[in-house]
Amino acid sequence: MAITLKQMLAACTVALAAASLYAPASAAGAATSAEHESHPKAVKVLKEKAKKAKKAKKEEAKQAIADDEPEPDLTDTVVADYACELNNKVTIYTNEKDNGHIALRWKNRLHRLERVGTTTGALRFENTKFGLVWIGIPSKGILLDSKLNRQLANECKNAEQAKPLVAAAPAEKKS
Repeated sequence: MAITLKQMLAACTVALAAASLYAPASAAGAATSAEHESHPKAVKVLKEKAKKAKKAKKEEAKQAIADDEPEPDLTDTVVADYACELNNKVTIYTNEKDNGHIALRWKNRLHRLERVGTTTGALRFENTKFGLVWIGIPSKGILLDSKLNRQLANECKNAEQAKPLVAAAPAEKKS
């Protein structure tokens, strides 16, 4: 009853084949999905899909907020166009009857901003829904995103602010 090596290998092969045929499908699927998840290209693809899904979710939320807020009424307003760094454009619509609000056009969207008091004398207007903040000082304006804590547009100047400053000639002394 001596079992030869050849017979032993044949028996093992048959046993492995039978075991793989009768193995549950979930165990085989788990092994292949684990291989795909650990593969560098698969990991990269999965991360990109997750990023796209997250970005799409944010866009839907922004659109829902945008749909909620009606555009401001622009009747009887004074328009000021601002040219900013990096070729950004901002348009401010002010109403002499209502100095507590302005309408601001940024990236083809019109936003209503409410005035916020400051101790410095700067003009500060905010839209808390979108996180927009407009700060106007005599020499320039700046548009901020308070939700992402970053500048959207800097060195914004209207036609009056863009004029070069001319130094006054010194007065001659009379002797």
